[in-house]
Amino acid sequence: MATVPRRGLVALAVAALLGTAACGGTEAPPASAPSASAQEAWSWTDDRGKKISLPARPERVVAQSASAAALWDFGVRPVAVFGPHRLKDGGRDPEVGEVDIAAVESIGNTWGEFNVEKFISVRPDLLVSGMYLKDSLWYVPEESADAIEQVAPTLGVLLGGKKLTEVIERYAGLAAALGADLDAAPVAEAKSRFEAASARLRESAAARPGLKVMVVTATPDNLYVAYLPDHPDLAYFEELGLDVVSPAGPTESEGGFWEVLSWENADKYEADVILVDARAQSMKAGEMAKKPTWSELPAVKAGQVYPWRAAERYSYLGYAKVMEELKTNVDSAKDDVVG
Repeated sequence: MATVPRRGLVALAVAALLGTAACGGTEAPPASAPSASAQEAWSWTDDRGKKISLPARPERVVAQSASAAALWDFGVRPVAVFGPHRLKDGGRDPEVGEVDIAAVESIGNTWGEFNVEKFISVRPDLLVSGMYLKDSLWYVPEESADAIEQVAPTLGVLLGGKKLTEVIERYAGLAAALGADLDAAPVAEAKSRFEAASARLRESAAARPGLKVMVVTATPDNLYVAYLPDHPDLAYFEELGLDVVSPAGPTESEGGFWEVLSWENADKYEADVILVDARAQSMKAGEMAKKPTWSELPAVKAGQVYPWRAAERYSYLGYAKVMEELKTNVDSAKDDVVG
């Protein structure tokens, strides 16, 4: 008996799911009539070096929540999202930005939750996701990747190791390719707000040259100190003049992005201000207070612990708000809690 290649097996599985979706379940909303420009052939080379070629511009985009939020700010309206977008109380998760979660389909809300049948049912033309590692689409389960690719092409935007403005401009370029008007008033106003927020944060940093800032996330077992080159936002804040604590670099076993410290070594770095990962899955400052070494840190004792918007969408509007908040916190902090 002849064997079926793995890709063929995936295609058969997808076909079976398509049949299931056609016979019942959630009916996809009718597609809007494409514009004349949308009828032209469309192509894009993503940050994996993968060239995507389609007979027409994608109209039905499914995106990971942070990518959906960035595209939304530039004028693209995804039909469905996956990744954090709905809180336990039904409200909008901050990671999904301004996306109207009542107007989009949910493909999955948590890590490892990606409903392939629902993905098929919305008849996607394209899937967009950020990548912290070059060939790994954020929140796309590895075991479902082949089946997903059989339904619609996937597009990755690299987030790590790039300048903040480069990532924002990459999303802007993608939004324009998907039909968004980058000259629209909301987009232009957001860009001006971003530039103004950058200038004001630079002024605040210049006025507080002795203020040292550390950025962390935590689990019950470890404290993780952010490694600047892997975080575009933190590298940008340093470029604006903020003195951000910078570990020498994570070891290969640590996987990048963080220096991993035991709680016993939480005092390795001195800081006047600590920014704590505000994502839902990160340990909260109140929980960290149970760790004696955390409570003894000068910034904690001085009450100078503020949120770090680690999963902010890469748009001008998103980071304008981040820098406005950061400036307020920097301006209110004392810069002499450590020597």
